[in-house]
Amino acid sequence: MERSSSRFKALAITAGFSFWFFIISNSLGLFYLEIFLVFITITITVTQIFAVKLSKALDILAIINTKIFLGILFISVISTYGLIFRLLRIDPLRLKKNENSYWLDMDHLKLHRIFKQY
Repeated sequence: MERSSSRFKALAITAGFSFWFFIISNSLGLFYLEIFLVFITITITVTQIFAVKLSKALDILAIINTKIFLGILFISVISTYGLIFRLLRIDPLRLKKNENSYWLDMDHLKLHRIFKQY
């Protein structure tokens, strides 16, 4: 973001603020499209007017917004994988044998029937 133009930084900040406005207002049950569009137009107007003067602040806000968003995304993806593995009884590290697991047990395969294929 340091090499981007101040106008682009302002648009990125507007997108970030709009995203968080949508998430917070929707989670509180107070989301209205009209209010959302007014928020976006006000944010675009203010950030574009003061883009040159607020360039360094826009950098800091963009970095903070990105770290928060990526942190939440990382936590949600890891949690989702953990829940799916737990529900399907998958042991990704194969630490223990489980009768109800979907992993193949290599001891029960008939290895003498496997031939090399070239």
